[in-house]
Amino acid sequence: MMLNAHPSNENDFQQDGPEMSILQHFMDLRKRLLIGVIALVITSSISFFFGEVLIQLLAKPVGGIDKLISIEVTENIAVFMKVSLLSGFILALPVIAYVLLGFVYQGLHKKERKWLITAIPISTILFLAGVAFAYFIMLPNALPFLLGFIGVETTPRLANYFSFTTSLLFWIGLSFETPLVIFILAKLGLVQAADLAKQWRIAIVVIAIIAAVVTPTPDPINMGLMMIPLLVLYALSVFLAWLAIHKQPQEKEL
Repeated sequence: MMLNAHPSNENDFQQDGPEMSILQHFMDLRKRLLIGVIALVITSSISFFFGEVLIQLLAKPVGGIDKLISIEVTENIAVFMKVSLLSGFILALPVIAYVLLGFVYQGLHKKERKWLITAIPISTILFLAGVAFAYFIMLPNALPFLLGFIGVETTPRLANYFSFTTSLLFWIGLSFETPLVIFILAKLGLVQAADLAKQWRIAIVVIAIIAAVVTPTPDPINMGLMMIPLLVLYALSVFLAWLAIHKQPQEKEL
């Protein structure tokens, strides 16, 4: 994406119709938001049918649902609703991203539109990769440490466990979006691959701090497990930042 640059060919902009007024843009945005809300309602409703299965699946890292206790009367149903709604949001996320990015799509350069369309499935894949990493690697290593800390036997509470688990899955999944964010910033000309590569020492320190904050345990093993994918994501971000400029046609100087 080139900022403050004139298109070399007017055909690079695909006009789907006459230019829209501010009111028409507002109405279009409202329609797109409505579509996103409808998608969220549908996916959340579907999630209610297999909410119990999701709860059983999320409880596996701790040894199963029978390893948890419930204290409050409404705790079980509150956890069920939370897990179902979160599942509905994740399922609806591609649709929400598609309709909202479609609003931006109308004013983009022809080549920029191609990158935008590609970004939607990539962002979904990256998020799911982060969730999978947290579920299959982080939780099985973190939970035994937390539950056996200082030798006191701990029986996790239902609401606390699922709050902890869903938060960890969400934030680690979100952190895996870093390469895509860097790529977009590079296309906008806000970051450069060379600058990112030169600041690798600072990046390691920042990644260590992030790992220390995100990792649920203070031990270096789990912190190291978190740092490894973050370092890989940083290297991938540098490559994508380079690719964003390398693939971009150079403008002739006036």
